[in-house]
Amino acid sequence: MELQTSLPHNRPESKGGRQDVNTCTVSRRRILTGGAALATMGTLQGLAVPAVHAAEDNTIRLALIGCGGRGSGAVRDAFSVAKRPIELYAMADIFPNRLQAAHANLSKLFPQQINCPPERQFVGFQAYKAAIDCLRPGDIAMLTGYAAFRPMQLEYAVSKGVNAFLEKSFACDPPGIRRLLKAAQMASEKNVKIAAGLQCRHSVNRHELIRRIREGELGDILMVRAYRMEPVGPMGRKPPEEKELLWQIRNFVRFFWVSGGLFAEMDIHQIDEICWLFDAWPIDAHGVGGRSVGNTDPAQNLDSYSVEWTFPSGGKGFDVVRYLPNCHTEFATFVHGTKRAAQFSGRVHVGTVRIYKDQRIEKDNILWEAPEEKLTPWQAEWADFLDAIEKDLPYNEMERAAYANLAAIMGRAAVHSGKVITWEEAFNSDFQWCPNIDEMDENTPPPVLPDEHGRYPVPEPGKWVEL
Repeated sequence: MELQTSLPHNRPESKGGRQDVNTCTVSRRRILTGGAALATMGTLQGLAVPAVHAAEDNTIRLALIGCGGRGSGAVRDAFSVAKRPIELYAMADIFPNRLQAAHANLSKLFPQQINCPPERQFVGFQAYKAAIDCLRPGDIAMLTGYAAFRPMQLEYAVSKGVNAFLEKSFACDPPGIRRLLKAAQMASEKNVKIAAGLQCRHSVNRHELIRRIREGELGDILMVRAYRMEPVGPMGRKPPEEKELLWQIRNFVRFFWVSGGLFAEMDIHQIDEICWLFDAWPIDAHGVGGRSVGNTDPAQNLDSYSVEWTFPSGGKGFDVVRYLPNCHTEFATFVHGTKRAAQFSGRVHVGTVRIYKDQRIEKDNILWEAPEEKLTPWQAEWADFLDAIEKDLPYNEMERAAYANLAAIMGRAAVHSGKVITWEEAFNSDFQWCPNIDEMDENTPPPVLPDEHGRYPVPEPGKWVEL
């Protein structure tokens, strides 16, 4: 796989290739001298792990790297669909309280599957390395923390021959995207399997609609429109005792350098659906956005985003976002062809899939409707991933997911800058929110600082530059 500096030839439906494994052990000395601060939740006794291939032990070991709600939810989903023994074996987080809370909650729910004593609980910016070093080739590193750190964490997992599950989003800027693509290429060469957390790709109902679209039931696709309009409250003020850097990481969706911002972090699902429906990546993007009068939220996000992507066919994809309270709410994706329209997604990603008789989106106009799905999209993505591991099938979603992430970055940059952003411009950009992300520790100066009123920089179209 070569990195695409222009619009990639592969389509959003394409799959990755095969991948080889090697052994890994945890080095106590490496943990103690690993650069940035790192500690275990207990003693450092018993850290050495025998180098055993996962095939010699039928139990799949998980390392949870990022112990918030998404990470714990991913553990539950994996446990719910696993057909062979699976256990949580190591944990890592920047924040000890998040790790402790996740361990306590998961231990109550799955007491027989949580095999993660204090000596395999790691805290710090480099803790991910210690957790991955506890695994064997064929086990799974769950990269469920913050997008800013995801590329380096994936690189490390792949270098150790460890399979990886990545939560979205995957990177915050184009250099991060390119790192993901290089790691994906290495994974294919080593037979390391990568699952990327765009769970709607595993919805059986959506796949059925895609099949019908490809067979011409909707005609030529002219437009896809997606909506994620729901209230999101403002960020609070930083407690005086909290370090500025750690405060920003805790409030990750409020800061572009940590997550890419709320739009790119959350709407990557809608944007990926748009690209999937067109079976193509966009040529360019432009859009508008803003903040309401009197907005006192000190965070960096806008209140609303509306982005239009143009695809090679000339078709248009739209994503409309509003975070204000007391307004119309909507969470759905619709596709319009020359013959008729369809719904592709429902609230909170449920597989609400329907074809309408014409362009009118009404319940009394439904031509066909998919049944309720037996698995949630989150369960389905884990079922597919674990099945590929069990059967040693090629499985690498990273390239497709990285390109979807790039489409989100294009849209965000278009709104923030007030300019039309092309695919080539976005992909080739060397803009980085945080160039020293790999060396960051808790004493690193934060990439952004508040003004005298505690407010952080907010994009101003016509002046703001991020590509």
